[in-house]
Amino acid sequence: MYAKPNRESNKEVDLKDKTIAVLPFVNMSASEENEYFSDGITEEIINALAQIGNLKVTSRTSSFHFKNRNIPITEIGNELNVSTILEGSIRLASKQMRITAQLIDVADDFHFWSETWDRELENIFEIQDEISLIIADKLREHFGHLEIQEHLVEKQTDNIAAYEYSLKAKFLRNKWNPEDVKTAIALYEKALELDPNHNESHVGLADCYSFMGTTGFMPFDEAWGKTIKYTNQALELNSRSSGVHYLLSNQAFFIECDYGKSLREMKKAVELNPNNAEAQQFLSFLYIIAGEREKSLDHLEIAHCLNPLSDETHFFRAYYHYMIEDFHRSLELLDICLSANDKNIPAHSIKPLCLLKLGKFDEVISYFDSIPADVVIEGEKTGAIGLAYSLKKDAANASRYLEKLTAQSKEAFAYTVDSYLFMMSAVSGDKDKAFEWVIQAIENKSSLLLLRYTDPVVASIRNDPRYEALKLSIYRTDAAEEPVKTKTALLDAHTTSEYSSRLIAHISENKPYLNPDLSLRDLARQIDIHPNHLSWLLNNSIGLNFNEFINQYRVEAFKSNANAQENQNITIEGLAYESGFNSKTVFNTYFKRETGLTPRQFLKQ
Repeated sequence: MYAKPNRESNKEVDLKDKTIAVLPFVNMSASEENEYFSDGITEEIINALAQIGNLKVTSRTSSFHFKNRNIPITEIGNELNVSTILEGSIRLASKQMRITAQLIDVADDFHFWSETWDRELENIFEIQDEISLIIADKLREHFGHLEIQEHLVEKQTDNIAAYEYSLKAKFLRNKWNPEDVKTAIALYEKALELDPNHNESHVGLADCYSFMGTTGFMPFDEAWGKTIKYTNQALELNSRSSGVHYLLSNQAFFIECDYGKSLREMKKAVELNPNNAEAQQFLSFLYIIAGEREKSLDHLEIAHCLNPLSDETHFFRAYYHYMIEDFHRSLELLDICLSANDKNIPAHSIKPLCLLKLGKFDEVISYFDSIPADVVIEGEKTGAIGLAYSLKKDAANASRYLEKLTAQSKEAFAYTVDSYLFMMSAVSGDKDKAFEWVIQAIENKSSLLLLRYTDPVVASIRNDPRYEALKLSIYRTDAAEEPVKTKTALLDAHTTSEYSSRLIAHISENKPYLNPDLSLRDLARQIDIHPNHLSWLLNNSIGLNFNEFINQYRVEAFKSNANAQENQNITIEGLAYESGFNSKTVFNTYFKRETGLTPRQFLKQ
């Protein structure tokens, strides 16, 4: 018996079907204080699976949206647009840990694999690596070919307390408001006191300080000085970190005002981890400010696929629509962000500009009176109101706010202010003054030039002859787009033929499929080839994933056993187990898929 060439299931699994969401592992321990272990293992499994090429892994933000919520798996799968769900639980007792995990096929709503581990709590990272590799193997057996590394989780630290502090800090950092970010900074610093070489804490601190600097809640030079310090330390510890290159891209953008370098570093971040949703959406942002809509949308859609429930992703979608001048849709998405978190500073920065473009000038003038006071950035408030008065043709108030803006631009926390002077010049029709600011911004390497130059609010300067030439200079990349590399086949024709013969001979002679615990790695070991090679062979030469390949033999064994006179008194379930199946649900699913009949219908025939 061999693969059946006309079966629909013989087609290689489409890339969109290789999707998984890892739900937060449930803390089954007596103490709620062990919650961070559950979250930590969940997050490491997400990060581990994200390293596997061609596997799309839902980001933590969207997966954790369902924490402690009793929602059917099929509904969660559909909302996250994934084909597979991983769920599990953790119970800690003294130094003992029990972990359970199960993989669920969303479409058919059946558990195709589950396992329980009892382990000593000596090294949480080794446990995470062991579990991640097993899960990765089971996904490959179910999905089809995936190339899996020897290790998916590296030890972050020998100090579990440092790891705990970093996990708590990361949760707070993702709330995008100054008070929580300040608390996160303190927690990351505690982690580094315990382990000065904890790379994730260096990355986290760099991210926190860049946020504080760009939003104006710390003096720009002080905040970005610390950002550079922690980024460089993280780079020394791990130059292959997607998160580090993400930070280097931000540094190139906000400090060096180097669009080309920022783009290169963000591409590197995506290359190192295509499942890095934050890098994908920032790459979308870099493309849209340069006017490259198609490329921007491509990366935005990937980010949304990876992180569909993230407020941050909603913001970048809103920003994309703002930049393409779809202001109504942008406003809808901004309001979604703010309904989830009324302290979302980026959303509060763009919404007034969107309202300006919709002609809602009075709403902008009163806007900052209705939002939480602790997220109001005074320079942006002055600038937005000044723009509203200018567009209303209220010369007296526009002049008053221009004076106020000019005074604020000389203060220590004035990072965002002077760009509003540029915008005020543009909307008032003083193009010479607007371009004078642009030239000074280029000379001073003002990063807000990159952000503001193509903003819809200053659209009136686009018809000036100076505009396009400066745009080409500002968003210069210095390098042509690299051609998409065509991946060569993992095995050549001769090796494929040799391995295929070896596989089929082993299956026919030794019937390994009768072992209910047979795995792809076991079978690869038995015929002495690498698991990645066997995975590729099954998927690309034979046309089946491992489960399909093995279970078709088991179905044929069941038919043979069912027809044997000596087995007439054995139950259907007993015959299934005799044929190598270890799950009634899996047996029924694959038997119906292979024959079009239920086992009972087959026996009646």
